[in-house]
Amino acid sequence: MRIPSHRPPATGRSGATPGFVQYRRGGFARRLLLAVLLAGLAVPVPADEQAIRAQLARLLPGRQPDAIRRTPIPGLFEVDYGPRIFYVSADGRYLLQGELMDLQTMRNLTGERKSGLVRKAMAALPDDRTIVFPARHEKFRVTVFTDIDCGYCRKLHSQIQGYNALGITIRYAFFPRAGRGSRSWRKAVAVWCSPDRRKALTEAKQGKPVDLDRRCDNPVEEHMQLVEALGLRGTPDIVLEDGDILPGYVPPAQLLRVLERHADPAARSPLRKR
Repeated sequence: MRIPSHRPPATGRSGATPGFVQYRRGGFARRLLLAVLLAGLAVPVPADEQAIRAQLARLLPGRQPDAIRRTPIPGLFEVDYGPRIFYVSADGRYLLQGELMDLQTMRNLTGERKSGLVRKAMAALPDDRTIVFPARHEKFRVTVFTDIDCGYCRKLHSQIQGYNALGITIRYAFFPRAGRGSRSWRKAVAVWCSPDRRKALTEAKQGKPVDLDRRCDNPVEEHMQLVEALGLRGTPDIVLEDGDILPGYVPPAQLLRVLERHADPAARSPLRKR
């Protein structure tokens, strides 16, 4: 039996998922696993949460986990770093990155937990810190992490009226994949600081000139910190209200079907997060 992943496999330029441009940058998960390999986690520690927290703090100074919880499996603990989830044995020796499935109840326990953590993280991003293209008759709303210079992001935005017509409100947050201080970053700042942000974003995505010297108080750094907390890897990334994340461009009609399925638990497949 094939157990589906909560998220599509990692993609790159070769064999990439259509509509998804990857953020080529060392990830937190990679750093954590590397720290485990280098430090070993081989020294037994008492089977309690405080001991596990202390052991992880030794491996990643300054990066204390947000929560450590017991799982339904005796001796296995869940460790949360923002919306990122790992599992650690009670003796502190083994670390596992993956998804925990309950085959009796057909639930993706990791997916359920992660979605809740994503919703919590997204709650810190209000509408007035995004660029909103509202649907006149809103049925759903999604947050799209976008890069002005990303081709598939431009394709998505070229169909913004199609999303809105189907009742889908689009909230944009910036994810300049080239990194802080890059030309894409400066474009994002300039768009935010424009008198008409929606118009400026549309024109920037059409390839029209952007005044890179335009500056003001802006949320681009906040957006980037959220990108890193969520572990996003490319653009566009579409975050649904239930905390699920869709990597890549999704056409309007297809996105509507996905949103309708997520709104109806009875329509969801076994071993999905709900």
